[in-house]
Amino acid sequence: MSRTVVAGIETGGTKILACLSDLASGDTIAEEKWATGPAEQAAEDLTGFLTATIPGGGRLAAIGMAAFGPLIIDPSAPDYGQMQATTKPGWAGSNLRRALADRLGVPVAVDTDVNVAAIAEQKLGAGAGLPSVAYVTVGTGIGAGLANRGRSLAGALHPEAGHLRLVRREDDKVASVCPFHSDCAEGLASGPAVRRRLGEGKELADDPRVTDLIADYLGQLAAALVLTWSPHRIVWGGGVIGGAPLIEAIEAAMRSSLSDYGVGSAAGKPGFCSPAVLENAGLAGALLMARELAAPE
Repeated sequence: MSRTVVAGIETGGTKILACLSDLASGDTIAEEKWATGPAEQAAEDLTGFLTATIPGGGRLAAIGMAAFGPLIIDPSAPDYGQMQATTKPGWAGSNLRRALADRLGVPVAVDTDVNVAAIAEQKLGAGAGLPSVAYVTVGTGIGAGLANRGRSLAGALHPEAGHLRLVRREDDKVASVCPFHSDCAEGLASGPAVRRRLGEGKELADDPRVTDLIADYLGQLAAALVLTWSPHRIVWGGGVIGGAPLIEAIEAAMRSSLSDYGVGSAAGKPGFCSPAVLENAGLAGALLMARELAAPE
C-alpha cells in the first residue's frame, strides 16, 4: 500500500520552512529550512526537497503554504498566489504556488502567514475551542489575520492591519520606519521601530518608557481589531512579543483605548490577549491546509 504524504511550507522575509508529513498518522517525515532568496530559487529548493524526501512508492497529495505578502489569496482568481509589489528582491510578480503546482503536479493552497497562524492557533493552540481568533505578529513588520470557524478572513487581497493609523503620543518624536505612513502600527511599534527607539543591543525590558509606549500603540491596534473584527481572543506572536508582562500591558492599553465601549463579553475578560502557544503556527497551519486539500470533508 502506497504512503500518502502532504507538505507544509512557510515563506518568511528571512527564511523558508518546509515539512513533509504522513497524511494518515500526522507523523513528520522530513523538515528543512533555507534563507529566503529569490522566488525562483525557492521553487528549486522546495521541489528538490520534496522529490528527494517522499518515501519510495509514496504519493504527495497536496501542499499548504503560509506566505508573506502582499499576494492574491482568492482561489477563484486567475492569478491566485501571485505576489504583488514588494521590496523583497526577486519576488514581485512571482507565483510560487503556481510554480510548485506545475512542477509537482499537485494542488497547492496558499494564504497569508498571519491568516494561517490564526487558523492553527484556533484549532491547536491558544484559541482552541473559540469560534473566532485574531492572530497578530509583531516582528520585522506587523500583520494580523482572523480565523472564523476554521476559515480565514479575506477580501480582494487580505487584511493589512499593520498599517492601521494610530494616535501618536505628543511626546513621541521618533520618525516612523514605514515608508508609506508616519503613524501606522508597523511604523511605530514593529521590531525596526523598537530598535530605532532603543538603539542596537538593548531590549524592551531595559527601558520602561519605551515598553509603555509600545504597549500603548499595540493596545490601540488591539482596540481597532476588537471594533472591526470582534474576535473572541487576540493571540500575539513575533519577536517583539517577549511574554506575559508586555501582553498584559497591551491588554490594559486596549481597554483604555476602548474606554469600555464595545468591549463586550469576550474582550472584557482577563486573558483576552494571549501569547501564541504553537512554536511555529504558520507551518502548523500550512499542514492543516494541506490535509484539508488532500482529504476534504
